[in-house]
Amino acid sequence: MTLKKLHIRKLAFLLAVPAITFYSCGGGDKEKSSEDVVAVDSTKTNLVNVNGALFSIPSPIETSLLLKKLGANYTKDILNAASKSTTYSTNYKKALNLGVYGADLGYVTIYEQPQDAIGYLKVVKKLADDIGVSGAFDASLMKRFEGNLANRDSLLGMTSAAYRASDSYLKDNERTDVSALIIAGGWVESLYFTTSLVKAKPNQEIANRIGEQKSSLDNLIKLLTPYYQQPEYTEFVDALIDLAYDFDGIEQKYTFVAPTTDVTNKVTTINSKSEVVITEAQLKVITEKINHIRSLIVG
Repeated sequence: MTLKKLHIRKLAFLLAVPAITFYSCGGGDKEKSSEDVVAVDSTKTNLVNVNGALFSIPSPIETSLLLKKLGANYTKDILNAASKSTTYSTNYKKALNLGVYGADLGYVTIYEQPQDAIGYLKVVKKLADDIGVSGAFDASLMKRFEGNLANRDSLLGMTSAAYRASDSYLKDNERTDVSALIIAGGWVESLYFTTSLVKAKPNQEIANRIGEQKSSLDNLIKLLTPYYQQPEYTEFVDALIDLAYDFDGIEQKYTFVAPTTDVTNKVTTINSKSEVVITEAQLKVITEKINHIRSLIVG
């Protein structure tokens, strides 16, 4: 991509941020506040509220569930090694890798690897402690987790609840930048899982899932753009914008289906469908770029 094209897209996102905030805060047709929006099933999507604007980003757990459903083997080599967690010294790196390790924890849990799950939970707890959200991963959770190693659903439920608690705490304390980084790390790691699989074993359903990330990527860039001027963010956001140009070439047909709400359990399920057409060449480029973006996080 030319530098000129990168700057044009960057400018578009920078201009969009105040527009979103203005729309969200004005008039009588305000967006629902976070208190007005029912919880979304965290195994399906993260519904993120930023200044009243809602962004939907798929949950890393959903990706791992799909991989196992399609018969993909457990591959520990694609995970970020737990031992690397001690090398992350800044809150920026710790928040991004908390998202990465959260996705890894979901992956090993879904594939029923209890010893690996314990190792990754300890890493997640340490990083959460370091960035100030230790309450979500306290000693009682660790004890419950270790006592339910044979129950995958319970482990997933506890992990999801802890991340929801972390997200709420960060937003309540006006640390939405940290929350956005955690979401970004999990999204990148999930896409890394799928691109690694489709490269080793081509599969149309996985290819479709990759193509469907087009709108999620735009949402992610919008979440991070307000912090673009901070030096640590610049290279990362530029790389995401560069990737977004490759997603622009993917054909996508979207069919809206009204969401369904379970009022009793306060869970809303997103039912809209999308169909994508993604070529082998596009997959190759996206795979290479997501590998680079992940290296910016875990390296």
